Amino acid sequence: QVQLVESGGGLVQPGGSLKLSCVTSGSIVRLDNMGWYRQFAGNVRELVASITSGGSTNYGDFVKGRFTISGDNAKNTVYLQMNSLKPEDTAVYYCHAIGFYSRNSYWGQGTQVTVSS
Repeated sequence: QVQLVESGGGLVQPGGSLKLSCVTSGSIVRLDNMGWYRQFAGNVRELVASITSGGSTNYGDFVKGRFTISGDNAKNTVYLQMNSLKPEDTAVYYCHAIGFYSRNSYWGQGTQVTVSS
């Protein structure tokens, strides 16, 4: 079983930065399209950013150049550098990945990001 483990969340002031990390553990499988989603209380998860195994990236419209996703295919890890954070970025951020061959969907347990003064 593939497990995704996030880290790097926390409390930051408006305008500050955080870097989220997601590493895999458990079964070793090739992953494709790793990324980050976020969820506000009572709402559906929305895409923040994703990156394919080929390096193509996709961002949610609200990111507007503030966040950068990067990954290491060999290590099945993905990172999200978040700059110029706003209070409205406060949410639980989830790591997500799709199995390259199986197309199974995997989720991490989530990490809280709080932007507040």
